[in-house]
Amino acid sequence: MKEIILTIAICLILTLILELAAALVIGIRKGFDLLVITFTNTLTNPLAVLAGMLLSAFTGIPRLIYIILIELSVFITEALIYKKLLFSRKLNPFIVSLILNGVSFFIGTTIAAKVLELLI
Repeated sequence: MKEIILTIAICLILTLILELAAALVIGIRKGFDLLVITFTNTLTNPLAVLAGMLLSAFTGIPRLIYIILIELSVFITEALIYKKLLFSRKLNPFIVSLILNGVSFFIGTTIAAKVLELLI
């Protein structure tokens, strides 16, 4: 149980750092918008990580399939939240979600694996 909580916490922290940094890079600067991104990820990331862990442990579904399904669900959910709540209208919310999730997935999974390797 301790490893599960640690994994979820590390993944969330890395996701928040990476996605907020990426948001700043693409021009999202309003405090409310950064707060929306923070809260959105606080909702979606732990669920995505836990779903991946459960699917890995208890099903025979190939990893690539469930990763694609989970990430697609997160992408759409976050894009819809951003469409409804973000004040920054310069970028399409689906593009924002794609960029932020791409950054956190590709960079975050690599870093998280290394951090967890050291801690567990």
